[in-house]
Amino acid sequence: MPAPEPTPAPPAAPRPSWWRPALLIALLGAAAGSLLLWSPTELLSGGLADRMPWYWFGPLFALVYAVATVAFVPRPALNAAAGLLLGIQQGVLLAVLGTTLGAALAFGLGRGLGRDALRPYLRGKVLGALDRRFTEQGFRSVLVLRLLPGMPFQAVNYGAAFSGARFRPFVLGTAVGSVPTTAVYVTAAASSGEPGSAAFLLSAGVIALLGLGTVAGLWRAARTRRRTTAA
Repeated sequence: MPAPEPTPAPPAAPRPSWWRPALLIALLGAAAGSLLLWSPTELLSGGLADRMPWYWFGPLFALVYAVATVAFVPRPALNAAAGLLLGIQQGVLLAVLGTTLGAALAFGLGRGLGRDALRPYLRGKVLGALDRRFTEQGFRSVLVLRLLPGMPFQAVNYGAAFSGARFRPFVLGTAVGSVPTTAVYVTAAASSGEPGSAAFLLSAGVIALLGLGTVAGLWRAARTRRRTTAA
């Protein structure tokens, strides 16, 4: 009686390509390092707003803002520049547009260069829950994270990119969720010449509350982590 043929082994899972995340890290490092050679706020405030018509300067401002966020320039500084250069209405509009463009650019880089390599590591209990939330409730999840004070801008961008979040809900959640904090910083900068005005006092008060909320959130997270470690 002939011996049964051996069952063929299942094909091995393809190994993730690490050149893509390496390229992503190199690009982000180059973008951050380029700030040693140029300053987004100095570029925009160097008289361009006076020499260029609105229909050219507006898109240029939004583009420089977007690239600056990818280079890890803090958004409060960019929002302050928008308020000083453009005033409240135009400043808020272009700062939100630049924020959305920068988030979309970071999302595209993370999704195209880092997701396949990092996806196998999203299997833990916490990471898996975050991945499912981004996938199933992309707009709501991004909206809430954009509204939270102190939430790192790029952490949300790449967290969504590495998860199963879809592009359109991510962009919409960013555009809507970034309006409140952007408006506060732009208004504070635009009205800084009149420190006694209601606009400045209100925006400065909200910024102080956002700072206190950030500190309280960090303290609460550290306390929860200590309790979890002790248990």
